[in-house]
Amino acid sequence: MELQQKILDAFIGKVVRKDLAFLVKGNLPVPTYVLEYLLGQYCASDDMTIIEEGLEKVKDVIRNNYVHRADAEEVKGKIREAGKYRIIDKISVVLNDKADEYDATFANLGLTNIPIPGEYVKKNPKLLSGNGVWCIVTIGYISGEDIKMRWDIQSLKPIQISNIDINEYIAQREKFSTDEWIDFLIHTVGLKPENLNRREKFIVLARLLPHVENNFNFMELGPKGTGKSHVFQELSPYGVLVSGGDVTSARLFVKISGNREILGLVGYWDVVAWDEYEQQKGKTVDPVLIDTMQNYLANKSFNRGKGSHEASASMSFVGNTKHTVSYMLKNSHLFESIPTAFIKGAFLDRIHLYNPGWEIKMLKKDSFSGGYGLITDYIAAVLHALRNKDFSSELKNYVKFSGTLSERDHLAIRKTFSGMTKLLYPNGKYTDEEALEIIEFAAESRKRVKDQLYIIDETFKAEPAKFEYLILKTGETKQVETLERIENPTIQEELQAENMVVEKAADLSTTTPHTATPRPRIVQLTSKQVNIRLNQRGVSYKSLFGDYMRTAKKITVVDPFIRLGHQIDNLIEFIQMAREVCTAPEELEIELHTQNEEEKIPEVIDIFNDLQEELSAYGITFNFQFDAEHDRRIELDNGWTINLGRGLDIFEKCSRFSLSNIRQENRRCKEFTVTYMSK
Repeated sequence: MELQQKILDAFIGKVVRKDLAFLVKGNLPVPTYVLEYLLGQYCASDDMTIIEEGLEKVKDVIRNNYVHRADAEEVKGKIREAGKYRIIDKISVVLNDKADEYDATFANLGLTNIPIPGEYVKKNPKLLSGNGVWCIVTIGYISGEDIKMRWDIQSLKPIQISNIDINEYIAQREKFSTDEWIDFLIHTVGLKPENLNRREKFIVLARLLPHVENNFNFMELGPKGTGKSHVFQELSPYGVLVSGGDVTSARLFVKISGNREILGLVGYWDVVAWDEYEQQKGKTVDPVLIDTMQNYLANKSFNRGKGSHEASASMSFVGNTKHTVSYMLKNSHLFESIPTAFIKGAFLDRIHLYNPGWEIKMLKKDSFSGGYGLITDYIAAVLHALRNKDFSSELKNYVKFSGTLSERDHLAIRKTFSGMTKLLYPNGKYTDEEALEIIEFAAESRKRVKDQLYIIDETFKAEPAKFEYLILKTGETKQVETLERIENPTIQEELQAENMVVEKAADLSTTTPHTATPRPRIVQLTSKQVNIRLNQRGVSYKSLFGDYMRTAKKITVVDPFIRLGHQIDNLIEFIQMAREVCTAPEELEIELHTQNEEEKIPEVIDIFNDLQEELSAYGITFNFQFDAEHDRRIELDNGWTINLGRGLDIFEKCSRFSLSNIRQENRRCKEFTVTYMSK
């Protein structure tokens, strides 16, 4: 069954086509969850007639009830003439202790100090958070003389689902494979899963961890336009997005007014996300805020006013990077763009996960989903309910981490494991391989933090953490490394490597220092296995195969998937590389064994014949047969066999008009393994 049909069957009435909100929204400053709340009432169907009718109804509601600030006076007139009127606006409430009543403020309508019945505030305490809640409100107008307050709030309903059956949601997980469920979640957050590989999907879904895990400390820095703040601004009525430059200790934690202590944002929201969390000229950070924040991130509590307060709100810090990853690793560190006041080891050590936002491509028009996903209000309520679950203790059943890790390292890995498990396997059913996949992601995400702490704070070098774990089932020890460090060795590592080469060359040299001449690089070929990570850059056919092919005169390529246009391009690039590295390219013989569908073979034969004719002009003999089975390998007449996990098709798709199209080292890789064996 097609995924979209599965989604409709499993969650009928709770899904919406994700592009519909964009069709309705236009330039309205309304969160997506507000629009999808309405779309879910009128457009939760795959019948185009119902969808079109529902769109018109939603547009009518927005047109007639949503308050544009520019039309505020006109709406007030409608309320007066009709006696009452239903509107959609953002409402915030404060306690007026002099009058002993609650007063509401309407963000767009422009009304302030409007008395609101206490029953609405008791049911919806987030109204008091100071950040406002989107609501559907029926507001009345009282005409006549000697009226102290003409505006009357007659009904108020926050735009969010009041209750869900979390067990029903968990039960529906059984109907989807893991790949289908991941794609379903990607659709739900509004992106097209076809445009993302497995690792990129994990990075996108990691943005949901603060929503699903209590007291989760999350940071993502990356280029502009990659959707870092989308899930915090648009996804959930349980989260609040604040400008990083406008946060104060009083607003975030406790505001002291006379003898009263008014709880701040952390007391009302599941997630407090700091947007544009980067250095801003002229902005200073209150030291009290940093100290209070540091204590909260570590202990889930803070001291303000007369006592200690506890809260479960997760903290998310999202911002833009100023330089490329390569530049930061070689010249500074990955935290360089955040405010200087926060670049402290004690503060950053409390971050559980550093999400590599630079690995997500800039979002374009075709990046967004046009398929069905859960209504954002529904998934927000699900994530809120899942905060009560905890899978962190399950990790010990699969691996044992090195004892050199600090307790904060262990805690960060456990919390990420628990959160990702709740997202991907809310029913608690997953294979050992699936558990290890999450563990590897969690460990890498924490190691990214620790690697930078060694640069920022020398004291962390006194007790270095060895990020490795023992897989209990197999007894295998696995080393953890971040992808960016594999792609971009630091200057220190490069210098060390260069020094080793110089020292070895000096030891091997038989000439005097005055007559020494550069010696050609001698590579010691060994049998080994190389694992390439998903999204890894810096890989090329030359770096993988060049040293082993140098002395070969006959190269046999067995790859059943040399059939599509880009795969034939790969073969041509491979042959060009062979010409460059082989010591006798004019004597080279290349034999290809591949496969194809019967009806398409004649077309490919024509292509190969043309290639054969061209290569003969370079002295290269090229032959081909359509007899390959599944195994993929390169056989060399110098005694080496190279087994290929993915054949030559190792690169992710790239734009035709890009540097990646010109140089293989600039491309991101698929995940694969290469094994080198000597006969």
